[in-house]
Amino acid sequence: MEKIKSFLINNIVPLMILLFLMAAIPVSKLTGSYLVQEIIERLGRNSFLVLSLLIPIIAGMGLNFGIILGAMSGQLALIFITEWNIVGIQGIILASIISIPMAILLGIVGGTVLNRAKGKEMITSMMLGFFVNGVYQLIVLYGMGNFISIKNPQLILSRGTGIRNAIDLKGVRRALDDIWSFKIGDQTIPLATFFVIFLLCIFIIWIKKTKLGQDMRAVGQDIEVAKSSGIMVDRTRIIAIVISTVLASFGQIIFLQNIGTMNTYNSHEQIGMFSIAALLIGGASVVKASISNALTGVVLFHLMFIISPRAGKELVGSAQIGEFFRVFISYGIIALVLVLHEWRRDKEKKQERKKAFELYINKGSDN
Repeated sequence: MEKIKSFLINNIVPLMILLFLMAAIPVSKLTGSYLVQEIIERLGRNSFLVLSLLIPIIAGMGLNFGIILGAMSGQLALIFITEWNIVGIQGIILASIISIPMAILLGIVGGTVLNRAKGKEMITSMMLGFFVNGVYQLIVLYGMGNFISIKNPQLILSRGTGIRNAIDLKGVRRALDDIWSFKIGDQTIPLATFFVIFLLCIFIIWIKKTKLGQDMRAVGQDIEVAKSSGIMVDRTRIIAIVISTVLASFGQIIFLQNIGTMNTYNSHEQIGMFSIAALLIGGASVVKASISNALTGVVLFHLMFIISPRAGKELVGSAQIGEFFRVFISYGIIALVLVLHEWRRDKEKKQERKKAFELYINKGSDN
């Protein structure tokens, strides 16, 4: 009975979503073929971004809302390759290379800030994202055309400064997805994209086994013990954030090449929130997450995204109800997991105090 109770508590979020999907799929009247194709598409589009959250969790830094720093680096890189008219897979590769130094710089800044806010990394990374977003808006709205030369009329506003709100990425649209794909019946599987995601999974598994990965795990378990073991705690935490930020920049490039258009000022803003919600829906927590949590979460979260508007329309005649519901779920899941994390931590502390008290009583009776 205790095991069942523990299982239900640890998996309450994915179980809730599964129950909702079981009820909503028949109501939505969507075909299985359509749902499978949409999930394949969204799994390729979003998995890289969600997987980029895992490294900071290993290092005990919680949910990295600051991955939008990496997303902004990827978007700036896409602006540059569009300006230079570098198309196809060469454009994707060049954009990835250009995004690396920007993502590393932002990762170092982010990691340094988070080291000064130990224990409050999640809210700090969220605030840092808002701050850097302001700098990003300043660069693309006033810097480009003034200090950064942009000549492409499809990018620059008519006044000569600032990037247009929407950019057509036709030069790199589905450049990665279509380089190697496989068709089974009505389903098209972007094998190249899934291969890149597979390489990232291998990288995460590999880095966990390295000394750096062991150091991250030690830091995540107990900072003071890690310090006494000779581990450079602050440096290890910065490296974790840098890796996450660089991976997020690649993830945003993969995401946008699949969509084919970029909203210059808004495409990155919800990346952190939705990626974290997907990870948590997969059964992850603030202190523990795995590759299976990430991939399961992408499937469940985006099934909810696909089904909610249609189910809302079928039930009450308004797809907007479904839109409101999925936004509510996105924020609600994060809040629920944070509450559960605090509840578990409080329960563990009470158990530790109880054991310590019992040990003290037993010692006293022996004397």
